[in-house]
Amino acid sequence: MSFDTQRLLELLPAVYRLRDAAIAGQFPNPDPEGRGPLAALLAVLAEQIAALEENLDQLYDDSFVETAAPWAVPYIGDLIGYRTLHGRAPGAGSRRAEVAHTIAFRRRKGTASMLEQLARDVTGWNARAVEFFQLLATTQYMNHVRAGNLVAPDLRDGDALETVGSAFDPVPRTLDVRRIGSRRGRYNVPNIGLFLWRLDACRLERSLAVIDPADAAGRRLRIHPLGIDAPLATRPDREDEIAHLAEPINVPASISRRMLHRHTERYYGPGRSIEVRLDGVAVPFANVVACNLSDDGAGWAHEAPAGRVAIDPVLGRIGIAADLPAPARVEVTHHYQAAGALGGGEYPRLATFASPLGAFVRVPQDHATVQAALAALGGAGIVEIRDNGRYREAISVDVAAQRGIELRAADGRRPTLELTAPMTVRGGAGSAFTLNGIVVAGDVIEVPAAGNALRRMALAHATLVPGRTLAVEGTPVQPGAASLTIAAQDLELDIVRCIVGGVRVVPQSKVACTDSIVDVHDAGARAFAAPGAGLAPGASLTLEACTVIGETHAVRLDASNTILLGRAEVVRRQEGCVRFSYVAPGSIVPRRYRCQPGEGAEASNVPSFTSLRYGVPGYTQLGTRVPRAIARGADDESEMGAWHFLYAAQRVSDLATRLDEYLRVGLEAGVFNET
Repeated sequence: MSFDTQRLLELLPAVYRLRDAAIAGQFPNPDPEGRGPLAALLAVLAEQIAALEENLDQLYDDSFVETAAPWAVPYIGDLIGYRTLHGRAPGAGSRRAEVAHTIAFRRRKGTASMLEQLARDVTGWNARAVEFFQLLATTQYMNHVRAGNLVAPDLRDGDALETVGSAFDPVPRTLDVRRIGSRRGRYNVPNIGLFLWRLDACRLERSLAVIDPADAAGRRLRIHPLGIDAPLATRPDREDEIAHLAEPINVPASISRRMLHRHTERYYGPGRSIEVRLDGVAVPFANVVACNLSDDGAGWAHEAPAGRVAIDPVLGRIGIAADLPAPARVEVTHHYQAAGALGGGEYPRLATFASPLGAFVRVPQDHATVQAALAALGGAGIVEIRDNGRYREAISVDVAAQRGIELRAADGRRPTLELTAPMTVRGGAGSAFTLNGIVVAGDVIEVPAAGNALRRMALAHATLVPGRTLAVEGTPVQPGAASLTIAAQDLELDIVRCIVGGVRVVPQSKVACTDSIVDVHDAGARAFAAPGAGLAPGASLTLEACTVIGETHAVRLDASNTILLGRAEVVRRQEGCVRFSYVAPGSIVPRRYRCQPGEGAEASNVPSFTSLRYGVPGYTQLGTRVPRAIARGADDESEMGAWHFLYAAQRVSDLATRLDEYLRVGLEAGVFNET
């Protein structure tokens, strides 16, 4: 029962309520709610009773892991012997979910489906468990024949042969006596493999496809917003409770042509991995066909069949049949692989919005072009792009004195801005400019010195395409070119969770870069320096968990948990510090603390990557065989570089801790990175 003020008054005799109401009218400063002294006293009592009731309700809720307050969850776990993990990686496993699943896990201890769910819950990555004893090529007991346990693969089974070497490899192997814990041996009786997908499937809704430059008819298109060949990824069909081992449709794997052809209904359609719209109308499932659209001389290897739309998921290409009307606009909802929330995407970014005072203009709802929206601000406010479109135009930003402008993508959107000329940013005294969540290609962003008093500039979750423009195969058109040039003095530049090309900043300014990638495609090219053609040192630079591909020339340098792949040279070496970072040999930097490579045996501690080409899945992701001094060389024992915030090392360590508890006696598990 809830005892509010009215309920307490009703419990009193009517004479007291009438007298209290009469007294209420005699006060020189009456109560705003017309209450007498007795009613006011009961209101205070009711407030305390409500607080007590809420506390009692929460104490009851704290008895159950589903409703307990976050602080109470570890205490519930302690009652059942739950061992606490690192818990450092954001979104990589819920302590509440683990405590809730502990009893169920113990009941199914050692089963493959349970270990698969455990790996997913602990690491936050998609996983598949493989019992390798089922893939051993063995002599069978004739009284118990296993018809599916073959010794040689079926060479007519194209689906099975396509998965050789992956987590779904069905081909039998001979005995391997090497330890699975070393990731070298696999096929043995006690071995269980846990394959992890470190790359997730990221959605891009109704993105504009790019017409192939060699196709005048507009029937050959590329799905990637930059017009490059890029593979499509599977949108995983997730299960709250894993009842069977993961299949290709349950993990964010790349989609092959054969998979799309055999299981089109699984991969194409609303809510699936791919959907194509021609002039706003969705192409039905029956009109879609998987096809090899690779290059063949001056054209593509195949054309779309009559009345069909052909999709090549390996190259990310679309072909439209010649008998269909040529569309003016082709939109594709698709998924691509990425390691985390960096460089923009359809992930939450509300916390990073600057939201300066001024007008609020939407694109394309209020204005069709970005430049028109910026002009409508009058020097202050927000321009928000609310779709995943491509805007090809020249941009000029003018910020009023003591005001700010934010050019951003709406939360959950990643538009592309293709510059036809350098984008200039100017501002009055004390002004600020923010770019958030947008992919910028085509040309450079410039902050000129003449007539410019811009004080602050920030880039958050944005991509300034390395090389400015990419060829169709993904190679940079202008390797080593600067993506951002700042000639204005006394400007503070903040770069957070971004991918940028070369950065040129005058020595009189300051730059702070966090969880970002600076890439000029060549360790010998200039990644950071002053404007101009020489190697003059750029602004004072602070790097926190960044990956820099190219040379760094700065007046002053502070770096932590960073990978400097190119030579670094700093003028003021008596100031600043480089700590827990990889510094390329030959660099001249301030004092170092626990940096790599070291001397002697540690000289071989060099980072290796899945790929260093922008647009490729696994871009700047550390490879699977990277030295431990790099993979766990940060100040918190996580990896160095831009993906430090994922805490990948802690995720794997937490999984190893849990496997010790849930593996059955005699079994041994190995963890393998599928991506």
